[in-house]
Amino acid sequence: MRKTLDVFWRFFTLGFVSFGGPAAHIGYFQKTFVQKLKWIDDEAYARLISLSQFLPGPGSSQIGFALGVRRAGVMGGFAAFIGFTLPSFLLLYFLATTSTDQHSGDLFSGIVHGLKLLAVVVVADATLSMFKTFCNNTLSTSIAALTAAILLWAPGLLTQLSVLVVAALAGANLGKPILNKSTTQQRVKVVPLALFLVLFLGLPLLAITTQTLDIFSRFYQSGSLVFGGGHVVLPLLQQTIGDSVATDRFLLGYAAAQAVPGPMFSLAAFLGAELSPSTPLLGALIATAGIFLPGFLLVLALQGAWESLAAQPKVAGAAWGINAAVVGLLLSALYQPVFVSAVYTPIDMSMVILGFIALRTVKVPIVMLVLGFGVLGLILHL
Repeated sequence: MRKTLDVFWRFFTLGFVSFGGPAAHIGYFQKTFVQKLKWIDDEAYARLISLSQFLPGPGSSQIGFALGVRRAGVMGGFAAFIGFTLPSFLLLYFLATTSTDQHSGDLFSGIVHGLKLLAVVVVADATLSMFKTFCNNTLSTSIAALTAAILLWAPGLLTQLSVLVVAALAGANLGKPILNKSTTQQRVKVVPLALFLVLFLGLPLLAITTQTLDIFSRFYQSGSLVFGGGHVVLPLLQQTIGDSVATDRFLLGYAAAQAVPGPMFSLAAFLGAELSPSTPLLGALIATAGIFLPGFLLVLALQGAWESLAAQPKVAGAAWGINAAVVGLLLSALYQPVFVSAVYTPIDMSMVILGFIALRTVKVPIVMLVLGFGVLGLILHL
């Protein structure tokens, strides 16, 4: 129980400050759970990242869920999810059920701008750390560089998956990974996989019975089909919800989901409240549970088997190639969307440079940087 509470608290504090989207979240997790707390080593963390790239659902939240499972079992996984998602859930629910004036909105924008600049610092630090770990020869460095270049030139889900597959093939045939001999053999867990399939196929048939099941079914289907993270969920949710939510309200919720900390899939809280005006809290809870649950069931089903497969030479080589590609993926994400959505002026760039030195060299605690960047962002905005 103590471990579960510790997992909740660690992710709850991160849920307040993790601005910048999935790439930034991976950086925050790497800084906190790999470098500082040492809950997991670099190799195992990279395998979690590579697994999340091939599964539908919210990638960074799946990594957080898997970290919680490793630390404190299934309850730890859900503690990590609740802790990391709760701040953004509350903010988006509040936005859906109240209205804010222009002045408070401007103040909020200033603070968010400062924290987006911090996200640039965090992603840059994570990219450099992972580059030093996984790009230690010509082939791995080339894979990372080509991945970044291709994704910047032709961004998109199909490009991302294609690059990861090519990197896996190159690693399986040419890579020389260090095998993890201590990994125990594990198989796919049938129960969570079966539950995922039963809900995916059965919920649409039950959705016509009650509004609650209808909301849960819509968001569960979206969470089961969306690859590529939070930005990809927008068109899918637009198709799923249809005319049930006014376009201006939908776009307001989407913009807010990008501005608040934590996972962008928390947009479900806003939309769930909109779909259930008589019981907005219930609607928000049902929609949030629906969109996150399929990704977590797949992680529970496949994480152990993925770890076991990574001990096989060919598969370990493929994972080695994917790890190098993940570095390139982070590098491309550092520029788009993290850098271009935060750095607009020379002053912004100077804050990023000073923040990077403070984090990387001076070792200023991340909490102090969050407070400092939030205040500086507010000052610059005013």
